[in-house]
Amino acid sequence: MAGVGAMGGALALALAVSGANLRTPAAEGQQSAALSGQLLVATPEMNDPRFTHTVIYMVQHDAGGAMGLIVNRPFKEIPIALLLDRLGLEGKGAGGSIRMHFGGPVDPEQVFILHTADFKTGETHVLGNGIAVTAPPAILRAIGAGAGPRRSLLALGYAGWAPGQLEGEIQVGAWVSVPADAALVFDDTYDTKWERAMARRKIDL
Repeated sequence: MAGVGAMGGALALALAVSGANLRTPAAEGQQSAALSGQLLVATPEMNDPRFTHTVIYMVQHDAGGAMGLIVNRPFKEIPIALLLDRLGLEGKGAGGSIRMHFGGPVDPEQVFILHTADFKTGETHVLGNGIAVTAPPAILRAIGAGAGPRRSLLALGYAGWAPGQLEGEIQVGAWVSVPADAALVFDDTYDTKWERAMARRKIDL
């Protein structure tokens, strides 16, 4: 898919994990947030190998473009203390580990924590259907202390689209959108997540 991953600068800044304001569906209105909070599922017609059989949770979709996080591409488990150290943060005392996921090809060093909405800090943005996103480091420290969200998913990088780009890719049949919920987003049975997401597709008769 030529150009997948292109994204306007303003949208990229709004989604930076530095804590910048994230525009939520409630803030933008239903029409401009058409796919926010839904799953974007690559169809068999997807011809970009980076997105073959991917399931993407759509964090934002409006006139400025779109961004989402791939939720079925885990690649490594890492101790939380080590992760904090690698982020230049104090990792002493943090226990446990967290599985890292390939969130998309844009800014692969950017860290996003998608999680159930039972955990909230001042940097948490609730996205709907019991799902939220929070910037590190507070949430990583909470997870390391056993006080984090019930379920979480750490993504490195994201998938981004310039204004109108995603709409064009949907029109040519590369993607379908289906309802999202925390059970599917955070399910760690990754081998069948794409098939289960595709099963939610509505068939037009």
